[in-house]
Parts: sequence; C-alpha cells; structure tokens
Amino acid sequence: MTDDSTRVQPVLSVENLTTSFKTQEGWKTVIRDINLHVDAGETVAIVGESGSGKSVTALSTMRLLPPGRSRTEGRILLNGTDLVKVSEAEMRKVRGGSIGMIFQEPMTSLNPVYTIGNQIAEALVLHRGLSWKAAEAETLRLMERVRIPAAKTRLHEYPHKFSGGMRQRVMIAMALACRPKLLIADEPTTALDVTIQAEILHLLRDLQQEENMGVLFITHDMGVVAEIADRTVVMFRGDMVETGKTNEIFAAPKAVYTKSLLASIPRLGTMGDTQAPKRFPEVDSATGEAIDGREMNTVAASVPPILKVDDLAVRFDLPHGRVHAVEHVSFDLRPGETLSLVGESGCGKSTTGRAIIRLLTPSAGRIEIAGEDITKAGMRELRAMRRKAQMIFQDPFASLNPRITVGSAIAEPILAHGLMGRRDAKDRVAELLQKVGLAPDMASRHPNEFSGGQRQRISIARALALDPKLIVADEAVSALDVSVKAQVSNLMLDLQEKHGLAYLFISHDMAVVERMSHRVAVMFLGEIVEIGPRASIFDNPQHPYTRRLISAVPIPDPERRGQTPPPLTEEIKSPVKSFDYVPPKRTYREVSPGHFVQNDA
Repeated sequence: MTDDSTRVQPVLSVENLTTSFKTQEGWKTVIRDINLHVDAGETVAIVGESGSGKSVTALSTMRLLPPGRSRTEGRILLNGTDLVKVSEAEMRKVRGGSIGMIFQEPMTSLNPVYTIGNQIAEALVLHRGLSWKAAEAETLRLMERVRIPAAKTRLHEYPHKFSGGMRQRVMIAMALACRPKLLIADEPTTALDVTIQAEILHLLRDLQQEENMGVLFITHDMGVVAEIADRTVVMFRGDMVETGKTNEIFAAPKAVYTKSLLASIPRLGTMGDTQAPKRFPEVDSATGEAIDGREMNTVAASVPPILKVDDLAVRFDLPHGRVHAVEHVSFDLRPGETLSLVGESGCGKSTTGRAIIRLLTPSAGRIEIAGEDITKAGMRELRAMRRKAQMIFQDPFASLNPRITVGSAIAEPILAHGLMGRRDAKDRVAELLQKVGLAPDMASRHPNEFSGGQRQRISIARALALDPKLIVADEAVSALDVSVKAQVSNLMLDLQEKHGLAYLFISHDMAVVERMSHRVAVMFLGEIVEIGPRASIFDNPQHPYTRRLISAVPIPDPERRGQTPPPLTEEIKSPVKSFDYVPPKRTYREVSPGHFVQNDA
C-alpha cells in the first residue's frame, strides 16, 4: 500500500456519502458524510455495531436501495465514474461485472426457483458473454474452488437443499464469477465455520492478488479484520468515528467506541482453569476499558437430563443416492447446562438440532425430552413438547413472517398456547424486547425494518416467550457484532443461571463456544468425533479435525497475521452414499473423565 502522495486513482472513492430513508415523519438520515477509498489490491474493512450503517453504505455504493424511499447524496466514484449519476441500465452492467457483491443473508439473495448452477452461470452469460455450455463448465470450476463437495452432482440442485454455509459459498462463487475490480463483501463468512472461513479468506486473498482486486469487507468479526484488512473504518450510529491502518487501530484506538469494540472481543484461550462458562467482559462506556466477567454456575452430575439423544440418524433420499446427514449421534443435556455442537458447515449440526425439536423426522434413534420419547410423537404431544423446548434459528429473516409485526411474531406462541390474553401478551412482548436490548416501541415494526443483528435478537425474544426449559440455539449470536454478541451471550448465561435453562448451542464461533459451554461435541460428516468437558476439548484436543478447528480461529491481533492453517487440498468427502450403504458403527476411547474421542480418525 502506498502513501497518499504517490497513490494512484483508487478503484472506489466514496466522498461525503449521506443516505436517508423516507418515513412517516419525513426523511431520516441513516449514514452521514462517509468518506473512504479502496485501492487496487487493497482490503478496507468497515466495522461497527449492528445497525451502525455498514450494510447501508455498501447498498448505497451498489445503488440497491429502493428508489423513491431512499435518497443518496455525495459522490461514489468507481474508477473515476460517479455511480450516483449513471443510468439504471449502466448500473446493471456494473453490478456483477465491475463490482461483485457477497450479501449477508444468502437464502434471501438466491432465487429459490432456479438451480444453483443456473444462477451462477447466468452472471457468466450476461457479463462475460460465455455460451451456456461454457458457463456451466466455468460454474463447476467455481463451485469446486469454493470447496462445495460433490460439486458436479450438486450443480443442478436448488438453494433449499444447501446448508447456510454452503449457500454462502455459492454466493462467493457468484460474486467472483466475473473477476470484478471491486468486491463488496457484506459479512461473507458469518455463516461459515472457522475452518471454511480460513479457507475462504485464503481464497479471497489469492483471487485478490491474481486480479489486483480491491475489497470492501464489512464484518463484525474483529479476528477476521486483523487477519485481512489493510485499513479499517469504524462506524457508530451512521457516523465514521475512526479510520486508519488496521495495525494502528488495534494497537492504539483513539475513539471510546473503538476501545469498547476491541475490549468486547472474545479471545480464545482466556478461560484459564475455569471449568464453568464465564460471562463476557463488561465494557465501561465512558473509558472503553473491559472488566472480565464472572464465572457462572457448574452443573451437578446427579441432576437427571432434560434431553437424551441415543443413536440418532437423519437421512434424506435423492434420485442418485442417500444423504447421511446425521449418523450414530448420542449425548445427554442437563438443566442449567450448555452443550455446544461445533463443526463444518454441512456436518449435521443444524440437522441434529431440527431433529431434536422434531422439525425433521429422525430416520433412526431415540430422543427424550423431560423423560418423554418424542421420536414418534403425534401433533398433540409435539405441541405440548414445544412448551418445554424452543429453537432459535440460523437465518432470522427467513424465520420471521415478513407480513406481520415483530410484536405479533413474539406474541404468537403465547396466544397460541393460551398462556395470556392479548393485553398481558403485549406487556410480555415489551418485557422480552427489553431483555434482548431492543426498545418496546419496536414491536410495531416489520422484520424488513431491522438489521440482521436486530432480527436475531427478535428471534431470541420469541424463543423465550414460552419460558422453555430447553433451547436449541442454532447460530444464535452469529449475526451479531462483537459488542452486541457479548451482551446477548451474557443475557443467555444470566437466563440460564436464573431459570435453569439447558442450551444445545450450535455454533462455528469457537471463542464464543469456549466462553458459553460446559461441554463441547465436535461433529464431522454427520458424526460426533469428539465430546467432553469444555476445558478438555480446548486444552487437549485429540481428533485431527478438532485440532484443525481450534487452530483455524482467527486471532484478533494484526501482528500475528498469517497464522491460520493453510487451506486443505483434498476434496471434502460427500455425505451422499449409495442406497445400500451401511454406516459403520463407531467406537470411542475415554481420554479423561467424560472426554471421548472416536477411534476411527
């Protein structure tokens, strides 16, 4: 990177960007006087709280905000051309051509009625002029490059058959298809586990060097910022509060908000000898200094489990074979305990969680909640079970009805189970919104009026509405920026301590898992390969995949950049097997009390 005196014209230059939205009260300004530039071959990160204006800055740059309801002022120069002034027809050529964009929520960005291969190939036909046959061959190469297993057989599948992480990899392939000069990446690794995240970051870095591509990287993961960003822009409530070289901002932040943002980062390996979960650091709002959180309660081994899973299997039949999504999964979970399920995207974590809540029908095995077998339960039994067990879903936008207000969404289970009248339910909704850090008057808004992180908090509030004893939290804090992630994680820990909640915590964020967990189960290709107390798993990992998972966690320190493991070269095994395939029965050895590792590595 060169200094300002010798710097050539940047790929992107944003000057005094101000964006407003039309409301019932008039025009409301959401970002003010944003100034930044991205040079060829340079990565600039935008960080800040959920709702700070990061994504609005990106959408303004791409001219993707709704016309008539939004107003953009200032200049957005792409290689010297002001995108604010060009026609919509010219912008269509820019989008996907000169500028590629990876969106935050892949399921809402992919068209559900077209195959994955068709959607990637379309960009190649439109922007690179390839024939459909050549575009399909290039699509297959792109899918293999972002490490989608069995890419050739999955080329003609639809988005709903892909996991959240797999869909994000499709979005990355689509954004890179036309070799753009500028890539805008809006939370591109949010849905990815740490090993795939490390590989995607390696991939983006390699492509950036090959194409001399500028990258505007929007994220709440400060470890990722430390790993890849040359410069960092910090945003807070629509304003730029600090900008500079990444290593200088991490070493000596000037703004109080930047200090608090860095202080909130959960760092791997900071638990010491603590056996139980530990609250995230509390940040002094005046100084930005962090005070480490207290240790939470341990769980008595004599307490009977709220959840028992025995030899669970979930399989899906396809025309050409059978997907063995989950095989031979067994564990139990006690009141007041958190068991974290970690592993690669597509390894079966979410499928396990959905099967436990009976949103999927198990193919084999037994599931007991509060001593009752729900494996073959009917509608009446399942309705009663959902008073005891609730789920927080991975994609908050897809799990909220866009046609009803969030207040109605939170009140819906309360009213459906006849727990309260409408007036009391309204008060309960206001209380739940406050618990997750949102204002009670937000109950009258619709889901599209919230940021991704705010929608996740609404999903948590809805899951708490029935006072359940078991919560399956599927990436419950993955969409939250670091400061809100700490607040919501502390809220979950406090609720657990107060009400004896049991959490099956499905996550790819290993630093959060280390703070939140009593025990950890590591999944790989649908099987648990290692399970044990949190300290045993993190301090003495035995399975090769567990060791790789921990080593892939990005370190929030720019001075230690480049220490993530190199990307894997072998293809990920496919979970699709022939119809006559019989999964082998696994055996485990006990490394230490309660710490088991699969013998078949």
